[in-house]
Amino acid sequence: MEIASPASQQDLKSVASKILALVGNPNVGKSVIFGRLTGKYVTVSNYPGTTVDVSRGIGWFGGSQMQVVDTPGVLSLFPKSEDERVTRDLLLRERPEVVIQVADAKNLRRSLLITLELMELKTPMVLSLNMSDEARERGIEIDVERLSKILGVPVVETVGVTGEGIADLRRALAKASVPTIAVKYLSELQVVYEQLENLLPSNVRTGTQTVPFAARRFVAQTLFYGDGAVWNAIGQHFPAHETVKNQCAEFAKKTVKSFVRPMSILAMDTKQQKSGEIFAEVVSVSGAIKSSWAQKFGKLSMQPWPGYLIAVGVLFALYEFVGVFAAQTLVNLLEKGLFAQILNPAVTKIVETVIPFKFFQEMIVGPYGLFTMALTYALALIFPIVTCFFLFFGFLEDSGYLPRLAVMLDRVFRVMGLNGKAVLPMILGLGCDTMATLTTRVLDTKKEKVIVALLLTLSVPCSAQLGAMLGMIAGLSWKIFAIWLFTVVGTMVGIGWSAAKLLPGVRSPFVMEIPPIRVPQFKNLFRKVRARLLWYVREAVPMFLLGTFLLFISDKIGLLDLVKRACEPVVVHFLGLPQKATEAFIIGFLRRDYGAAGFFMLSQNGIMSAEQITVALIVITLFMPCIAQFFVTIKERGLRTTLGIAAFVLSFSLGVGGLLNWILIRGWIHL
Repeated sequence: MEIASPASQQDLKSVASKILALVGNPNVGKSVIFGRLTGKYVTVSNYPGTTVDVSRGIGWFGGSQMQVVDTPGVLSLFPKSEDERVTRDLLLRERPEVVIQVADAKNLRRSLLITLELMELKTPMVLSLNMSDEARERGIEIDVERLSKILGVPVVETVGVTGEGIADLRRALAKASVPTIAVKYLSELQVVYEQLENLLPSNVRTGTQTVPFAARRFVAQTLFYGDGAVWNAIGQHFPAHETVKNQCAEFAKKTVKSFVRPMSILAMDTKQQKSGEIFAEVVSVSGAIKSSWAQKFGKLSMQPWPGYLIAVGVLFALYEFVGVFAAQTLVNLLEKGLFAQILNPAVTKIVETVIPFKFFQEMIVGPYGLFTMALTYALALIFPIVTCFFLFFGFLEDSGYLPRLAVMLDRVFRVMGLNGKAVLPMILGLGCDTMATLTTRVLDTKKEKVIVALLLTLSVPCSAQLGAMLGMIAGLSWKIFAIWLFTVVGTMVGIGWSAAKLLPGVRSPFVMEIPPIRVPQFKNLFRKVRARLLWYVREAVPMFLLGTFLLFISDKIGLLDLVKRACEPVVVHFLGLPQKATEAFIIGFLRRDYGAAGFFMLSQNGIMSAEQITVALIVITLFMPCIAQFFVTIKERGLRTTLGIAAFVLSFSLGVGGLLNWILIRGWIHL
C-alpha cells in the first residue's frame, strides 16, 4: 500500500491547493476510483481496514490540478472507530472544495445515510453509484435523474474496475453542488439543534478570508453525541474560547438528559426513514432475480455446513500452493539451481579476482556473506514464497471471501473477548505483522487493540515465515503439522481468553459489510502483488543485509561464539536444538522470516531431526516480534505495554518449546 508521508503530503499541497475527498462506506470501490482519478495505486481490498491511513494523489480535472484524498471507509461520520474519526476530522479540518461520495449501487439505501450526513457539512459534492454493473445484473434499476433532482447534486453511474463512467464523473465535478435535500427532524430536536448552533461561532477562517461556518449543524449534532474531540478538527479555523466550549458541553449534557430516548437514536430513525423514502422513489427491481453461482457460494461459505469445510479447503490450497509449490519446487529451482550452481560460484570468482582482501571477500561471499547468505535467503528462499503467498492472499481479498471467513470465526473470537472484526488484522498478519499492528486501529476498544497486538506478536506468523515453516513441514510426518497447528491455535485461544479475563473493558459489537463474491480482475491482482513485492524488496531485503552483516562482524570479533556459548543451556539443553540454531534466533529478532529461513536451511541440510524441527517450528512461531513490529507496537500501544508483551512472549515461547522437547525426549509422542 502506498501511504503519503507527512513530507510528501506537504509537497502535494504545494502542487495542488484544492482538495477533492473521496468518502463512502467500506467495500464500495473508493480506492479503485482513486486510482482511476489519479493513476496512483492503493491496495484494493474487500474488507475494511486497508485504507486506515489516508492516501493522496494528484488528478487533472478540466485543465486544473486537484489533490485527491482517499479517506477510510465509514459507516457513519459520527465516529465510533478510529477510521471513522480520521474521515470526519479530515472533512472538517481540510475543508475540501468538493466531495465525491462513492456508493454501492446495490446497497443504495445504506449509502444514502452517509449522503444525509454529508449534507450537514454543506460541502459541494457528487454522488458516484459504483458497481452499477452488479446492480443491473441483480435486476436493480436506479432512476439517476430523479435521484439527482431529489438530492440536488450530480449523480453518475460508474464501474471502477473497468473504468466505465469515470469520464462522466470527471465532467460532473464542474457541476458539484451543495445538497438541497432537507431532513425534517422532530420539532424537539430541531429546537435544541438551533439553540446549540447559536452558541457556536458563526464564521471560520479559510486562509486570509473569513466565511460563514456552514457546518454548524453537523458540529452541533456531534456535540450531542458527546464527542468533544470535534474541537480538535475545527480549532485551527476558529480557536474557540474555552468559555464557548464549556457552554456547548454543558448545554449538550443537560439537553441529552432531558430526552427519554437517546437523541442519536431519534436522529438516526429520521435519517433512515428519509433514506427509505428516497430509495423507494428511485429504485425498482425488474424481473425475477436469479442467484448466480457466486451468490450461492457466498451464502454457503457463511453457513456452518459447508462453510467450515470450505475454510479447510482454502487452508489446504494455501499449503499446497505456498508450502509445496513455492517452498519446495520454486525454492529448489532458485536456491539449489540458480544460486548454488550459477550465481554464487560466479560471484565468488569475481569477488576473489577483483577484491584482494580476505576480510572483504568473506563479507560478500563467505559463510555470512552479504551475497551468499543475505541475498540467497532473501531472493532464493523467501522471495518465491512471499510472491506465491501474496498471489493467493490477493485472490482471496479480491474474491470477497475474507470477510466471510471473519463471520465464520466470530464465534471463536468471542471466547478471546474479541469479535470477528479482529480477524482482519490477524489475517493481514499472515502478510506482515508490522502492517497488521497498524490496522488494529480499526478495532473499537483499547482492550481489543491490546489483545490483538499480543496475539499478533505471539501466534501469527508473517507470510515469508509461514512459507518457510510450511517448507520445513512438507515431506515429513503429518503429526508434526498437527502438533504445530494445535499448539499455535491453542496458544492463541488460551492466551486470548486469559487476556480477555484479566484486562478491563468489554467486547464491542460485530458489524461488518459483506461484499459479493467476485472473480478477481487479473490487472488489479497483478498491481497489488507488484506493490507488495516492491514493499518487500524495499523493507525486508535491507534488513536481511543488515542482519547478515551483524552476524559477520560478530563472528569476526568472536562475539557470536560467546553468544552461542551463553545461550547453549537454553538452546541446546533446554530446547534440544543444535547450537547453530542460536544464529536463527538472533537474526529472527531482526526479521522473523529471516530466522525461519535459517531453520529452513538447517532442516534442508539435514542438521535437525524431526523432533528438533517440531520444537523449532513452535519456538520460532511464538518467538519475539521482529524489530520493525517491536517499534510499531511501541508507537501504537506505548513502551510499557510493548515491553510487557515482548517479555511475556519470549518467556512463553521458550517455555512451550522446552516442554515440548521434554515430551518428545520421553517418547510420549512418536513422529
